Amino acid sequence: MTGKFAGSGAGLCIFVVVLALFVSQAPSVDAQLDQNYYVGTCPNVENLVNQWLVANVFTDPTGPAALVRLVFHDCQVNGCDGSVLLDTQPGAVSELESDANFGIRDLRFIDSIKAAVELACPGVVSCTDILALAARDCVRLTGGPSIRIPLGRKDGRSASNLAADRQLPPSDISVPAFLSEFAQMGMTADEAVAIIGAHTIGVGHCVNVVNRLFPQQDPALSPLMAGQLLTQCPTPNAAFLNNNTILSNDFTNFVFDNQYYRDVMNGNGLFKIDSLIGQNPTTAGIVARFAANQNDFFGVFSRAFVKMTSFRVLTGAQGEVRRNCHRLN
Repeated sequence: MTGKFAGSGAGLCIFVVVLALFVSQAPSVDAQLDQNYYVGTCPNVENLVNQWLVANVFTDPTGPAALVRLVFHDCQVNGCDGSVLLDTQPGAVSELESDANFGIRDLRFIDSIKAAVELACPGVVSCTDILALAARDCVRLTGGPSIRIPLGRKDGRSASNLAADRQLPPSDISVPAFLSEFAQMGMTADEAVAIIGAHTIGVGHCVNVVNRLFPQQDPALSPLMAGQLLTQCPTPNAAFLNNNTILSNDFTNFVFDNQYYRDVMNGNGLFKIDSLIGQNPTTAGIVARFAANQNDFFGVFSRAFVKMTSFRVLTGAQGEVRRNCHRLN
């Protein structure tokens, strides 16, 4: 999302070939995951998760976005294995110790859902499946699509803050790196642009946008957006930034819709990557398509969400079903 990607035609061709290789070699949805995985052991699990969320998640209006972000940060570090939920313990440093996980919260929601599920089906449903279901339902509850996902993930037995440091992408990631990040999950360019549309709900923090304001203002920002950000984040000095300041991801940040793409096209993308996908020749047309057609966005997002939450999952005897999501059994 720098000028490098907009360079020579030869460079573009090389990137397209590399992206195609990533897609062709990426793993498909694990055959051992199954939408009916719990039919004989915990048939009401999806209703339990949904009922708890309906009753509780809107006590914190930013809760749905926090849970969606949580599943992203789990799956992007060594696959979807619930490792983001683990506390620091002998041999493992919590991923939440990573600066890249700044602002991750609302693990209490997962804890409460896990407790309710354990009462109904003790020792059966993994924390990783609960996290995927909760994030899926939060998308729907905020106005997004209804998505069916396969189940049967097991919980991992390790965590690493250093892995999170390495693998969680920064907010100013380039477009080629962004596309490669999601190509490893089997996503096309359309699906990668759709999955980042999860930015349509939630908030950001000054620490992730001050590089767009200082030492020079990012020309991709509209005057309106730049003025708003400068008011809320008036200094690049980390010591003086208020980490409690929250910045809306888009103008309808409590609703899962396609406003995010319209904002990007109008220079109102919050993060650097948001602006860059609206400018890059590989992704700009996809952004415009989703801005014009919400149903198109929802359909592609649904496919992308299934791929992401099925990435490098543990099944069978590869993991465990944690009794407590923060500790190994």
